[in-house]
Amino acid sequence: MNMIILNEVFLDLFDILYIAVILTTIFVVILDNRNPVKTMAWILVLFFLPLIGLVFYFFFGRSTRKERLISKKGYSRLSKRPMAAYQAQVAYRDLEEKNTLLTFFLRINKALPFDGNQVDIYTDAYSMLQSLMHEISLAKHHIHLQFYIFENDSVGRLLRDLLIDKAREGVKIRLLYDDVGCWKVDPMFFDKMLCEGIEVQSFLKVRFPRFTSKVNYRNHRKIAVIDGKVGFIGGMNIAERYLRGFSWGVWRDTHVRIRGKAVYGLQTSFLTDWYVVDRMLLTSADYFPKMEWQGNVMAQIVTSDPVGGWHDIMQGLVKALCCAKRYFYIETPYLLPTEEVIIALQTAALAGVDVRIMLPKRADTFIIHKGSLSYLDELMQAGVKVYLYRKGFLHSKLWVSDDELSTVGSTNMDFRSFEHNFEANAFFYGKEMALRLREVFLSDQRHCLLLSRKLWSKRSWKNKVIESIVRLLAPLL
Repeated sequence: MNMIILNEVFLDLFDILYIAVILTTIFVVILDNRNPVKTMAWILVLFFLPLIGLVFYFFFGRSTRKERLISKKGYSRLSKRPMAAYQAQVAYRDLEEKNTLLTFFLRINKALPFDGNQVDIYTDAYSMLQSLMHEISLAKHHIHLQFYIFENDSVGRLLRDLLIDKAREGVKIRLLYDDVGCWKVDPMFFDKMLCEGIEVQSFLKVRFPRFTSKVNYRNHRKIAVIDGKVGFIGGMNIAERYLRGFSWGVWRDTHVRIRGKAVYGLQTSFLTDWYVVDRMLLTSADYFPKMEWQGNVMAQIVTSDPVGGWHDIMQGLVKALCCAKRYFYIETPYLLPTEEVIIALQTAALAGVDVRIMLPKRADTFIIHKGSLSYLDELMQAGVKVYLYRKGFLHSKLWVSDDELSTVGSTNMDFRSFEHNFEANAFFYGKEMALRLREVFLSDQRHCLLLSRKLWSKRSWKNKVIESIVRLLAPLL
């Protein structure tokens, strides 16, 4: 009898403690003063799925401020940027008649614009990797590589072996990969490079329990810099699937190679991230060699991260949409936009701008794809044209507008890229690059289905319900 009473008391105390923990967590979420949409999403998860919600909030929900990710002293040093004084001397100065987005990024992101660049566009992984490995084979001084994913497969091993050969020639090599992006990669894969003198670091290691709050802040950038003169940036990682695609279609992506002074921006981004993990700030002039005029492209390397005070690239997108006069084309694999971006897209379309968004008809992630589809009707209602790419998986991150502005990089149109990830995009100003990337978009459009609201309304109620439920969690995905 006494045991039964004790069990009941214990269960009552457990229930009280359990409820207290849930309510306390909800209170902490509210006090964090984050986006109200995100706050409500977390409250819903904690209220209806308390146990799962607590685990997810512990790993993914806590807000990590800059002083936790990077020390205050370190962040202060980073804000000065490597070789900033030298770069400022060679940066483009005549900004009066240039795109207002350029000056916006210069003010908010300290991103210096550089003219005189040559840019090559790659729309498949085979040509990009062939070019990257060719440039690596010509390296004389240093190779800096940064990828979210660096797989231990045929492609990863091929590049690894090439890097080992260059290290044996005396070339200084640094490789930075994301810890979460490479969770499944055997550490021995990277250890083999370490044994050959290659410096290899993972970004923000996630180790239970101390660093679990960092699992949500990932380095999604894809950057390569060879001898400080040639740089690569875009959406492609190092993995075999980027070449082979899927059984149901190709993997369609966009990457660029830059020759010219804009490589200073790529180098600065890499060296800043390298300092975060290695605590060594490299500012030698060897990493910023003098360069002659290479072409006619004006370029600006813009980064965004969760440790600064602003959502730089997201706010730049809103600014660009507000300034668009004739058209604005977007390619993105995922569409989970913030409220600000939704309103900007709708406003531009309602003002008569030809706004087009291209998504994959079939994606690599079921849940995120369903969430993306939930936004289409309200965008089409405002006049946004939605194209579904049918040839395979569209992983390209590309914007082009008014034959003046274009960009390629790692930033997706979703909460994670805009608010949580470390991202990087190359922004180009001028007709030459805009027309070339516009042609890329229009070429992809030939493999697309143009949605209509009438057609879209005929999808099953099951799909509508799944999309709506997933949308509630969009800020957390």
